[in-house]
Amino acid sequence: MGAEPHAGPLGAPVRFGVLGVGRIGALHARTLAGTIEGARLVAVYDADPDAAARAAAHGGARVAESAEALIRADDVDAVVIASPTGHHADQTVAAADAGTAIFCEKPVALGATDTLRALNRVRDAGVPFQIGLNRRYDPHLGALARAVHDGRIGRPEMFRSLSSDPAPPPVAYVAASGGFYRDSVIHDLDLARHVMGEIRAVSVAARVLVDPVFEAHDDVDTSIVTLDFASGALGVLQNSRRTPHGYEVRVEVHGEHGRLVAEDARATKLWHADAHGVHADHAENFLDRFRDAYRIQLQAFVDALRSGRPPAPGPDDAETSLALALTADRARRSGRWEPVRTLAEWSDRATADAVDGGQEDGA
Repeated sequence: MGAEPHAGPLGAPVRFGVLGVGRIGALHARTLAGTIEGARLVAVYDADPDAAARAAAHGGARVAESAEALIRADDVDAVVIASPTGHHADQTVAAADAGTAIFCEKPVALGATDTLRALNRVRDAGVPFQIGLNRRYDPHLGALARAVHDGRIGRPEMFRSLSSDPAPPPVAYVAASGGFYRDSVIHDLDLARHVMGEIRAVSVAARVLVDPVFEAHDDVDTSIVTLDFASGALGVLQNSRRTPHGYEVRVEVHGEHGRLVAEDARATKLWHADAHGVHADHAENFLDRFRDAYRIQLQAFVDALRSGRPPAPGPDDAETSLALALTADRARRSGRWEPVRTLAEWSDRATADAVDGGQEDGA
């Protein structure tokens, strides 16, 4: 395969394989099978054969016998890596070695060393790579980012976001997630950086207020992150694992000439007013809230492959988003402002910590 076939022969559809068809992988498979222009779903792999068969049926795709077979198949130009996070790095390396274009759900790995290993292989191989930071492609949040970048409110001075889930995830998920900052808050950190520019330091106040299971896994469920941007602007991220009224995301930017607000998207545009107040429906989960974003980001990936442009967000963004999440978790533990380190610095620190018997890889 190699660099040329990513868009298929002479403008033919990009032929996709999907690795892992849990909630997000199944959505990607359905989207590739039915709504992405210039793409075709040809193969699916999952450790659960029944789940793989259900996902493959949407587009008449085949079920691959293994992840390796899918990655190296002659009729697969690009892979979507939506497997459990522990497999992302090795599958990214395998796809890079095969010359296959890569769309990988975040993060590439939970630690700095594995992430650098995979992304450096991507760079060496010269294969297109996009990380699944889908909020950049949400129509509402994307419009806010473009307005800031276009100077609609002058110099941005403050960034504020709220992001919360209806209820905590299952215990097994919490145990393997890598913690609140790498699993969830990473999206808020990336969006803040995308809208406002580089972040130079982070402080955190965090608690377990929702479910003691988080404390048992050295994690938190309620967090406020304060950001110091390189521009001198300030930011606040408010995150919770519990919002009884539904999944919620709100973003606000104050600037010298005004304010921009991206209100949470409702499931429909219907409001109901009665004697008890004004009521509206809500998004039940992140798949509902960001359904358009998931579709638009895959379309952008396909468009980049077909035009020869580097996909975005790319390897550098994958590195920086994890570095920010590691910094936030360190700040949560230290109770101090923590400077943002590069992943290479996190990897070096992990090596030193391991020699000293401390925590490895920025955890």
